[in-house]
Amino acid sequence: MILGYNTNGFAHHAPQDAMEVLASIGYRAVALTIDHGVLNPRDAALGDQPGRLRRVAKKLGLTIVVETGGRYLLDPWMKHEPTLVSTDADKRASRVAFYEQAIDVAQELGAVCVSLWSGVLRDDAPAGEAWERLVAGMKPVLEHAHRCAMPVAFEPEPGMFVATLADYRELKERLAASGVVMEPLRLTIDIGHLHCNGETPLADEIERHAADLANVHLEDMRAGVHEHLPFGEGEIDFTEVMAALKRITYTGPACVELSRHSHDAPRVARAAYDFLTSFD
Repeated sequence: MILGYNTNGFAHHAPQDAMEVLASIGYRAVALTIDHGVLNPRDAALGDQPGRLRRVAKKLGLTIVVETGGRYLLDPWMKHEPTLVSTDADKRASRVAFYEQAIDVAQELGAVCVSLWSGVLRDDAPAGEAWERLVAGMKPVLEHAHRCAMPVAFEPEPGMFVATLADYRELKERLAASGVVMEPLRLTIDIGHLHCNGETPLADEIERHAADLANVHLEDMRAGVHEHLPFGEGEIDFTEVMAALKRITYTGPACVELSRHSHDAPRVARAAYDFLTSFD
């Protein structure tokens, strides 16, 4: 695997500065979260930022993942909205357009994948209708990804409509049944999310989904509490996790995700690196 760190944990750094710090610590991947001032495809003032960051990554030897979980990028009032399961069709379309733009940005960066999720179902729509919204939104996203030869790594997240790996498997079945192009669809596994959801033993879940895996998120967490914690502050046995990733010969990015620790980012990133490399 390629150890990396998500720039959502470096919110007070310019992205190129964050990349310099991470490479100096020893990381060899960076998950660039599109946000205000970072690769925002709707901000013309950023100019050729993808080109500049691609050159920085090449100089530093960093593999790039594009993450799309910016909290207030599309709606200044509501976190993560709109989504592929939002009530309003026009708002769902704006999320589709954003994901397609993210794929274009990833292509410019030379990224290995784009990570995305379903979003929270905020109305009382029955499950069947919510699945229809999600499948309808994923179809143009996957078709665009296919044209761009860009893997799309879908991330189950606690509290969202697709919250678990079982939900992800159902999504795959529904997409396949609808005739959607499936080649670009891959999986992001967030280790903390699995533990939070009780999807254990973690090693069994990692091995079961090895063929789909294109992206991994790493952080500690407690069962039933969706709070990303520095390593050692939660309950996860990372001996088991790292051994499982080695057994499946996972060679993709595995990026630390501690978005609430930007105030102390360099120290937290170094401590995370020291922890994770202790399993080598």
